[in-house]
Amino acid sequence: MVAEVIINSTVKKLNKTFDYNIPKELEDIVLIGSKVLVPFGRLKKLEEAHVVKIKEKSEFEIKDIAKVENGLIDKQIQLAQWMAKRYFCNISECIKLMQTPGTRTKNLDKRIKDKKINVVYTKKDIEEIDCEIEQGKIKSEKQKKILEFVKNNEGCTIPDIEVFTDCSRAIVNTLIKNGYLEIIEKKIERNPLLNKNIEQTAKLQLTQEQEIAYKKIETIFEEEKYEQFLLFGVTGSGKTEVYLQLIEKVIKKEKSAIVLVPEISLTPQMLDRFISRFGKEEIAVLHSKLSVGERHDEWEKIKGGNVKIVIGARSAIFAPLQDLGLIIIDEEHDSSYKSEASPKYNAKEIAKKIAIQEKIPLVLGSATPDLTTFYNSKNGKITLLKLTKRANNSDMPKVEIIDLKQELANGNRSMLSYSLYTSIEKNLKDKLQTILFLNRRGHSTFIMCRNCGYTIKCKNCNISMTYHSYENKLRCHYCGYEENLVNTCPECGSDKIRYFGTGTQKLEQEILKHFPQAKTIRMDVDTVTKKNSHEDILNKFKNEGIDILIGTQMVVKGHHFPKVTLVGVIAADSSLNIDDYRATERTFQILTQVAGRAGRENLQGKVIIQSYNPENFSIQDAQKQNYENFYRTEIALRKQLKYPPFCDIIIIGFNSISEEEIKKVSNSAYEFIKNKLNNDEFKIFKPMPSPIDKIQNRFRWRIIIKGNMSENANGVLNELLKNLYNQNYKDTKISIDVNPNNMS
Repeated sequence: MVAEVIINSTVKKLNKTFDYNIPKELEDIVLIGSKVLVPFGRLKKLEEAHVVKIKEKSEFEIKDIAKVENGLIDKQIQLAQWMAKRYFCNISECIKLMQTPGTRTKNLDKRIKDKKINVVYTKKDIEEIDCEIEQGKIKSEKQKKILEFVKNNEGCTIPDIEVFTDCSRAIVNTLIKNGYLEIIEKKIERNPLLNKNIEQTAKLQLTQEQEIAYKKIETIFEEEKYEQFLLFGVTGSGKTEVYLQLIEKVIKKEKSAIVLVPEISLTPQMLDRFISRFGKEEIAVLHSKLSVGERHDEWEKIKGGNVKIVIGARSAIFAPLQDLGLIIIDEEHDSSYKSEASPKYNAKEIAKKIAIQEKIPLVLGSATPDLTTFYNSKNGKITLLKLTKRANNSDMPKVEIIDLKQELANGNRSMLSYSLYTSIEKNLKDKLQTILFLNRRGHSTFIMCRNCGYTIKCKNCNISMTYHSYENKLRCHYCGYEENLVNTCPECGSDKIRYFGTGTQKLEQEILKHFPQAKTIRMDVDTVTKKNSHEDILNKFKNEGIDILIGTQMVVKGHHFPKVTLVGVIAADSSLNIDDYRATERTFQILTQVAGRAGRENLQGKVIIQSYNPENFSIQDAQKQNYENFYRTEIALRKQLKYPPFCDIIIIGFNSISEEEIKKVSNSAYEFIKNKLNNDEFKIFKPMPSPIDKIQNRFRWRIIIKGNMSENANGVLNELLKNLYNQNYKDTKISIDVNPNNMS
């Protein structure tokens, strides 16, 4: 028997099958999906590969498979092959998404697999150690301090000792050498839910609207059929309760469920709701903030059939759950469901593919659905279920729009309008909480010389540096490059360096200046770098009497804080001014979602939106919390301009260290596409530099194509990639993205 295998490599030339003989002793265990180790080319080490097909014989002279390890099942291999074609990438890149985390190129990391950690114990009897200290045999105060700590904390780690005793590892090593301490390898349980002790709660009585939605999805589940639903409910309408009761039904039928959430900032409160209803033993969690070891253990737990519910971000859609009965995608409009790195997959498309295959319901939930999703619900491709009222009968917040042009005319140059200032003041007096939203981190968004107009840009990227006041640094948000603060202009030598634009750091400083008595906390990319920092910030805000939470998009979605009655949007225009056809849609979504954080219990909520463009329809409709009115205006514009959902936008991206080569490659690609695609069906724009034309010292160009992505078009683009890689352009990388999140 012969196996066709895909080598685990991102090299485009290796994105094809190779034949290997299956030795007699391995014939019973080599299956489609098996992970195997094979001799490849002249390499001395064995290469990892996956079996994608088994056949009787090969026309080539072939080598034997050397070893078989656990692999994927046939359905996963088929999904990987479909993804590779659809998302223009190697099959091996798709296979990696479905493998147990912690798998290295050749072998599983032994320490990850064995779940072991080095811990420190006393080697001598405690009485003997005490006696030697009294006799003066141990003179070093630091050694005494470490021994005292280990005596009281047997089984601690060396990093623990360093942190809590302020002593170095070298002193620990001396105590080990002298026979006072010893290191023992200990098995550990890596469970991200281990310290979650949450009281069990009973299910709530569904409202009439919730009951109708629940029954329709339940019927499809009982009939074991595929159907896609959009649960379209205002903020606070109880979408999560519908999810919980559907999952309860699924578990009773001995099936399992996947729940996708858009990003890690959403998971703490969502997790708590699920744990309180089902207990932590039934749940596995998958997201990027877990360690590799934790992800490995969660994956193995899922694979072993030990859990019924998986909650996680985008990649959790590949979790190897057994007997899948339901897929839920919460906040389905969120852009994080689309991967920006290869494979550039859309988790919603993958979920649909899996749901059709398994004949199960797929539920999309949102208060502000993606425009294409809502369009499909209007055309009958998706079943629309509406929740028009808040579940606890609380009123929707009152929304006020402030014209910042008028504020300037009245002499107010502060970041806070008079109305927002007085509302924060009142909230502090009433001991209620406030959320302030500004979708820019840092202090100032660009630095310019007022003498000659020179703007300080990153030396690696053609983009302005952002000033971060707490670190007193200039930082590039694209490549991470940092440099010290500039006091004189590098161009003309003037000291007229000024800081323009505002970020969350500057807002925090202004709040502390105006309200020194207020307790504030900030939540943005700069404050959530440590593990569990999202959850820590949200818990502090909820439980430690914090008055004001300042944040970026992380504070917008899914959070429920009973004492938040005021939400302030500092600059509603920041998302309107991006070079993207979805600018108004994203503005409406952000404003509606952030407004939904106010007045979620019985206290009246108030939202203040500050804008230089208060007449824009997305801001006006967000004030009324009227999605359908916004949809009617936006869909008419999209139809007129021929944007999605009326076509697909395909970006062919080129990046290179050679400006000469990138022009040559992009022009060659343009000529190929123009000759292969029907010009009546597709509008093909000439290659041009990207809006941000240089990142990390690599030039960036792109070709934009507008048209409907058909099987034929997909084939042409895959052929283009193959041709370009065969021409062996050494300095240039090519990627293709359909309906990308980022048009820059």
